[in-house]
Amino acid sequence: MNLITTQLQDKVMLITLNRPDKFNSFNREMAMELHSALDNAETNPHVRAIILTGNGKAFCAGQDLAEAIDPNGPGISRIVEEHYNPIVLRLRKIEKPIIAAVNGVAAGAGANIALACDIVLATASASFIQAFSKIGLIPDSGGTFFLPRLIGIQRASALMITGDKVTANEALQMGMIYKVFSDETFMNEVHNFANTIASMPTKGIGLTKRLLNESLFNSFDKQLISEGKVQVEAASTHDYNEGVKAFLEKRKPEFTGQ
Repeated sequence: MNLITTQLQDKVMLITLNRPDKFNSFNREMAMELHSALDNAETNPHVRAIILTGNGKAFCAGQDLAEAIDPNGPGISRIVEEHYNPIVLRLRKIEKPIIAAVNGVAAGAGANIALACDIVLATASASFIQAFSKIGLIPDSGGTFFLPRLIGIQRASALMITGDKVTANEALQMGMIYKVFSDETFMNEVHNFANTIASMPTKGIGLTKRLLNESLFNSFDKQLISEGKVQVEAASTHDYNEGVKAFLEKRKPEFTGQ
């Protein structure tokens, strides 16, 4: 059985974590398959948006602890350095919009992988748990980087120390995620949302993502310089020319993603 499944629907690549019997917890094989799926989605010119979701009741329960404590397994150091760090780096560096469709519980590394995506959509019954403190570990997969920036250091500290469960609606209210949909309509809403994003100027969205990444480190002065340089790059794209032409002609633009 493939532990990661992929499906290209129009311009949207659906990537699904596929260990439902283990609540989509990661083992090495699944992590490596996800690396490959993200690489393929990045290089495929037909892909203009990516959805990351889980099969079954969970989005992702984090690390498969049986593998983590296996004396013949990869060990914590390799799990962090070879499994999770490359995943969250790929999610940030792929210059295409990536939507986390959180269909159930997102715990530990699963929660932080979702938060590393560009946009997080959740079903009403979903939840987010920084479960690391429950077993004496620290939040990894970029959690200590992204969560304080999303909800503030006070709330992030509390959630990481206590390991309290956050419902989808609570996550929405505190600015952790973007939107919540009903369980019954969730995947239809996600696909409609992704199709809309995929029809937009993909190059420009990718450049926006690049600037957002840089803004996490740049001073204000440096960010303004970066914006100027990248705006020139955006203005050289086909979709910029099409967007301006369509505006002047009072018609709907037909973006190609180039």
